[in-house]
Amino acid sequence: MTPVDLFPIALSLRVAAIALGIAGPLGIAIAWVQAKRRYPLRWVVEALVLLPLVLPPSVIGYFLLVLFGRRGVLGPLLEGALGVRFVFSPAAAVMASTVVALPLVVKTAQPAIEAVPAELTQVGRSLGLGPLALLFRVTLPVAYRGVLAALVLGFARALGEFGATLMVAGNIPGLTNTMPIELFTAYQGGDDARAGIYVAVLTGMSLAVALVAARLSPREAAA
Repeated sequence: MTPVDLFPIALSLRVAAIALGIAGPLGIAIAWVQAKRRYPLRWVVEALVLLPLVLPPSVIGYFLLVLFGRRGVLGPLLEGALGVRFVFSPAAAVMASTVVALPLVVKTAQPAIEAVPAELTQVGRSLGLGPLALLFRVTLPVAYRGVLAALVLGFARALGEFGATLMVAGNIPGLTNTMPIELFTAYQGGDDARAGIYVAVLTGMSLAVALVAARLSPREAAA
């Protein structure tokens, strides 16, 4: 494999890792709030979390363009204040991957957090633990298998993101051509051998993720 072939693999791994670094903590925090708190309009948050799962990726990409494009809501502010052009950059690929990975992190971690026995939380409160201490010293240690499964699945979703990334980051060789985009480009260009490389890599990584997620399933934990 040449450096040109390796670049999309390295870029995809880097984008997915950064996206998980954002979606992971944020998703776990949302899952904890949804699992442990009852508040007005909780169902609205639930719907917003689920929205990226049901929207076509191209629509997600369009919304990101509306927000961060040069003629969007936040794009001119970022470019004027910080000199940062968001669209058609690796940062745009990270944002797209973060948005699509977040719902999977939340919806996988939330049941694991909900399954933590209330008695443990009550004991923690009786010992003077605050909300953050309860989260890090009680909830996450007990629910760690489900939380890890959420992170693994979120990474896989970020790694395989295509539609929204193509919309907001584009296909710029050596800059934003992640593996799914490069696979599409190679196939469209009739380069089946090169497309096969990315199919093999993505399939291998997806299989590894599926095995890890299965290993972390509640059934395995119970055994």
